[in-house]
Amino acid sequence: MTQISKRKVYQHPFLIMSSLYLGAFVGMFSETSLNIALPALSQYFDMPLSFMQWIVVSYMLVIGIILPLASFLMKNYSIRQLTLFSLICFLIGALISALSPNFVLLLVGRMIQGIGTGLILPMLFATSMEVFPIQKLGSAMGIASLIIMFAPAIGSTLAGILLGIGSWRLIFFAFAIILILAIICAYFFIESPFTLAQSKIDWISCILSALGFGGIILAFSNASEFSFQSIFVIIPLMIGLLALIFYTKRQLISKKPILNLKALQNKGFVIGTLLVMLNFGITLSSMYLLPQILQNALNLPVTLTGIIMLPGGIVNAVVSFISGKLNDQLGPKKLVVLGFILTTIGCLAFGQLNVQASIGYIIACHLLLMIGIPLAMSPAQSSALQALPKNLSTDGSTIINTLQQVLGAIATAITTCLLQFGSQQAIYPQANKNYMLGAHFGFYFALILAIIGLFLAFNVQTPDYMKKLKNKYQTAQIKNN
Repeated sequence: MTQISKRKVYQHPFLIMSSLYLGAFVGMFSETSLNIALPALSQYFDMPLSFMQWIVVSYMLVIGIILPLASFLMKNYSIRQLTLFSLICFLIGALISALSPNFVLLLVGRMIQGIGTGLILPMLFATSMEVFPIQKLGSAMGIASLIIMFAPAIGSTLAGILLGIGSWRLIFFAFAIILILAIICAYFFIESPFTLAQSKIDWISCILSALGFGGIILAFSNASEFSFQSIFVIIPLMIGLLALIFYTKRQLISKKPILNLKALQNKGFVIGTLLVMLNFGITLSSMYLLPQILQNALNLPVTLTGIIMLPGGIVNAVVSFISGKLNDQLGPKKLVVLGFILTTIGCLAFGQLNVQASIGYIIACHLLLMIGIPLAMSPAQSSALQALPKNLSTDGSTIINTLQQVLGAIATAITTCLLQFGSQQAIYPQANKNYMLGAHFGFYFALILAIIGLFLAFNVQTPDYMKKLKNKYQTAQIKNN
């Protein structure tokens, strides 16, 4: 049950959050923007396109290792210290990548960037829960979700434009410019809303966490390059699962766990978390497939690909903001259900694409997804976090973001494998038609995720404070009548 207690009033919550907003935007922008740049990177470094996937894999791998440690760090170091550290790491990594003369340095820069994103994402939601008034938490989570959802949606568009006017290095320089602004905002405005614990770090748990989450992400990332029967998938997956079992047992018996997994005993939190995971999986799958279809099946240039995806990115931002406002008024359940209905229709429509499809049809399908996905994301995340007591808020935020990234890696790997499998069937004499067949398989996978999410959406719980506000409003209406 959510604990309603006296909260500190912050005069300028948006200024406090500004650096985290900017940092999270760059982190999520970075997660999807390089998909469209991989062919250019492959050509520049004269390396196979499949090998260039490590630019994406290494980034997600480091995020998966760092994320589970974020809750412990938030309890022991101020948000200001952690935010500055995260942003500076990301800035250093972006500059290394931008200036890298070879692939190895580019990879090192990407891994350093992952440290920043792995810390910023859970801090964004945990801090939002504390600095905004409780009656505006839906709007606050809507803005946070806007950042998380808008950045991947707009990533391909911005990256395509930058590639069109210059080179792939401009993408990393763009990161650096935003990060410098974020560092300035963090230095002057950010406050730490949490009471620090100063507990000792459990290095065994840290190692198990790194092996567990890192192993699973590495296994599924390798699956897109090799196959699920490969030792490069089976071995890291087995290591990851075993480490995760021991990690879980250690957290449950520890008096001061690195990550308090008791949050998973809360039904409302679990349902909200599953919905966030599914929604994010759909996002990464569709944002990976759509640029590939436009360039490889429809043979459109990279700049036009980015422009086609622009309307969806704009609509995504608008709906993300509106869904937060509506969540404060209507509650999460109706919005999550409607969001997954629209997402299901969008995935089904994308599954009907062919090489003669008009640009208008593609934009319409994309708009359906870019309405449905953010309409469900913010209410699902806020309902999950608001189901937890205050002492589990940082743990809840870390758990959601960790599992979100894990499922994101799994969904991307499965989508990539389905795309490759379908493309290799050689049913049609034209290569682009076979590529479209592979894309159909990928979108049907996203459709399955959407249908599962739709069934779960009917079990979303309304936060206690909203029930109290509704009862108070009904009581006032009775008195007035």
